[in-house]
Order: sequence, then C-alpha cells, then structure tokens
Amino acid sequence: MSLLEQMRSRAQAYPQKIVLAEGTEIRTLKAANQILVDGVAEIILIGNPSEIRSLAKENHLDSIEKATIIDPLCHDKKEAYTQLLFELRKNKGMTLEEAGRKVEDPLYLACLMIKNGDADGEVAGARNSTGNVLRPAFQIVKTLPGISVVSGAFLMFLQNKQYGYDGMMVFADCAVTPNPTAPELAQIAVSTAATARNIAGFEPQIAMLSFSTKGSAKHEMVDKVVEATRLAHEMAPQLKIDGELQADAALVASVAAAKAPGSDIAGHANVLVFPTLEAGNIAYKLVQRLGNAEAIGPILQGMAAPINDLSRGCSVDDVYKMIVITCNQAIGIKRK
Repeated sequence: MSLLEQMRSRAQAYPQKIVLAEGTEIRTLKAANQILVDGVAEIILIGNPSEIRSLAKENHLDSIEKATIIDPLCHDKKEAYTQLLFELRKNKGMTLEEAGRKVEDPLYLACLMIKNGDADGEVAGARNSTGNVLRPAFQIVKTLPGISVVSGAFLMFLQNKQYGYDGMMVFADCAVTPNPTAPELAQIAVSTAATARNIAGFEPQIAMLSFSTKGSAKHEMVDKVVEATRLAHEMAPQLKIDGELQADAALVASVAAAKAPGSDIAGHANVLVFPTLEAGNIAYKLVQRLGNAEAIGPILQGMAAPINDLSRGCSVDDVYKMIVITCNQAIGIKRK
C-alpha cells in the first residue's frame, strides 16, 4: 500500500471536517468532489452557493451536494464569528465594525470556523497568495503551545530506496522561515518529527544539517545548529536527533563511520532539517529535478490546527493530496 493510500485509509477511518475557502475555484471543487466520492473527509465549501452548484452541475460533480456550503455574506453564525474575531483582535485595535467586514472574507471565515471548533483544518491557495492564506491563520488559529515558528516540510520520495525510510524522507524548512534562530530551528525539528509520524508514518531519525560534522569547522552558523540540536533534545528528549552533521554523514553509513562514529543517526537519517530556508529550498528542488524525486508539499507545520497553502499553479491531484494530508495532520494533533 502506497503512502497516499495509507493516509487516505487513515482519513476514512477518522473523518475530519475540512474547510475549503475557495469554494468557487474549479480545481478545488473537482478535488472536493473526489474526496466526497472516496469518503475521505467531510467538506465545507465557502462561496456563493448558486455559483458553486452551477459549477458542480456544469462539470458533473454530483457529490458536491454532500458538502456543506457556506455563503460568506449570509449565514447563521455570522454574528457569532464577528464577535469571536472582535474578542481575538480588539487589543490590536480591531473594531466590531471591522470584524464584521473581515468575516465576509472566506480566508478569515475559514480560520474562525476552525477556532470555533466547526472545522478541523483548511486548504486554500489555489487563488490566493501564501501571505493572504497565512495572515488570518496567524491572527486567529495561531501556533501550537511551545511553538512560535511556522515551517514548511516536503515529503520526498526518492528513486534510490537505500536512503531514508525505504526511499522516503522529510525535508524542512523549505518554505517559510528564511533564517531561523537556534530556538526556532529546534522547534522546526520537533514539528518535522510530528510530520514524519503523523503523515509519513515512520519514526523520525533527524539530522540537523550543517557544513560541519561534529566540530570539523568553526563558524557562528555551525554554533547555531549545535545549539538548536541541544534545545531540540530538551524540548523532546524522546526524539532521535543528532547534529551538527554534513549531508553525506547524515545519509551514508560509510561516511558516518568516519565522520561521526558512535552516532545513532548519522548514516541512517530519514528527516533532514536545514539551517536556513535558502539551503532547504535549494536542496529539495535539486533532489526533485536532478534525482527525479517526487516532492509533496509544502506541508505547513507548527499551527494549532492544520492550515495548508497550495500553489496557484496546483493541479486537481495536488489539491486532493493536500486535503488528505490535512486530515492526517488533524488526526495527529487530536491524538497528541
């Protein structure tokens, strides 16, 4: 059974309510229809109900009738959500009138539904920029306890099965935080471990990457990774994590034996945590293009509830996979 099949089965066994803020976007609608056909999740669509039903009819999306459709301009909980947003943001200067306008924005409405317990997760971004998707998420849903930084992980499916967990690895941060501090890097490591468990389904063995292995080079950037490794151990003593490690020491047993003898992680890592966004983003794209690896993501980590951002160039299949991933994140958060 493939990873996607495993995640889909898990989602089918523990149905989650996923809100799609771009309910009139055709790729989103097609993916939602298939999700409903497969019984993967309960779907909430935000958008003009007449337009959604018209698009569904034109494209023969018969299962959309099973979705809950919310008109952002007129619905039963508009006043309650307005009051909720006002209470959350009044100390930042938001007025009740302004809150009333904001709740008509589908991206704000989706996050308020999650905050109020009416939805378990959100997928958006087929029409909206990352900034627009994340802004209400940071303001309303916020981050998990003990986590102050949001990061983006990629599931990497490698051609060479000798690396990672049968050819599967998780890379982070590849999408969000440009130059994390040592405490932030430690949080990224802990968040990525949760992604490996909840989504990829394997026990993480985490390498904190650098251009140095165990003191082979001296630099403040190396010091940051050493400190981040120490802090990650403090945050989650049960984690299997080691650093600082160069990429070859993290992945190749023979190199690890020479550069990091005695390390339980070196040579066997299945999660790679990069010291900067620059390094992570370049690395995943090189592995994807030169190594013919499949990269699925970015999967946003660290939020109190799963909110995932799509590329505006996404396919229907991309939206479908991200809904499945979001379901698995929600299940993992609830279990924790």
